[in-house]
Amino acid sequence: MNYGMRRLLAAWPWIVMAGISMVVTLAIMLPAAWIVPQFAKSTDGHVNLVDPAGSLWKGSATLMLATGGGASGADGATLLPGRIEWRTAFWPLFTGRVHMEMRQTDSMPDSVFVDAGLSGSTVSAGAIAVPASLLSGLGAPFNTLNMEGNVRLNWTEWRMLGPNTYGQAIVTLDDMASSVSRVKPLGSYRVVFQAEGQAGTINLTTTSQGPLLLSGQGTVSKTSTTFNGVATATPDARENLAGLLNLLGRHTGPDSVELTFAR
Repeated sequence: MNYGMRRLLAAWPWIVMAGISMVVTLAIMLPAAWIVPQFAKSTDGHVNLVDPAGSLWKGSATLMLATGGGASGADGATLLPGRIEWRTAFWPLFTGRVHMEMRQTDSMPDSVFVDAGLSGSTVSAGAIAVPASLLSGLGAPFNTLNMEGNVRLNWTEWRMLGPNTYGQAIVTLDDMASSVSRVKPLGSYRVVFQAEGQAGTINLTTTSQGPLLLSGQGTVSKTSTTFNGVATATPDARENLAGLLNLLGRHTGPDSVELTFAR
């Protein structure tokens, strides 16, 4: 063995360590911007992360709601005040798992933990409170109604196993109002979404009776979404809610309209 080969063999462990260190450093320094297009793609452009800062391992971004559909979907988009912060644990990656801690600085009281692997992933239970005006970014009918009030989202642990998803999410809408109606508040409502494998159910109820009563049920799957419900105005508020009811759906009576959606 010549002198050059002996030098190479002696240096080989250090070369390997330098290569590993380079890979680890590059991984740690991956910019947070790399996660933005993937997040938008997974939500069809409706929920987006913008203005990213930091890295994939420790970073933050602003949550934006939009109508989706590419660049034009950003028209009328709304931003949630504060920042979403995340931290990704490094060592679980060596066991084939991703473990992340996420929180929203202004609207989320407790952190949410994401644990993902080849067999599936889970998201821990959590809650977030947002202004109703944020919903305008999703487009019609929210941008027309220009909602006001308090919106809170609570969810149980979500489990994703292949194509199947299991969990429950509850949206509470308290003291809701709309710029197209002089009647304030309209009432308080609750929407319950139950994921049951490859499909789910939606249930809309009125929790605090006001001049506008809402109810309905629907189903959601990867191939279709349907919803059928009713919006009813109390007799004494019929005239003041006429414009709002016309925007919500087709009249089925003097005080009510049907709420239908199919995709």
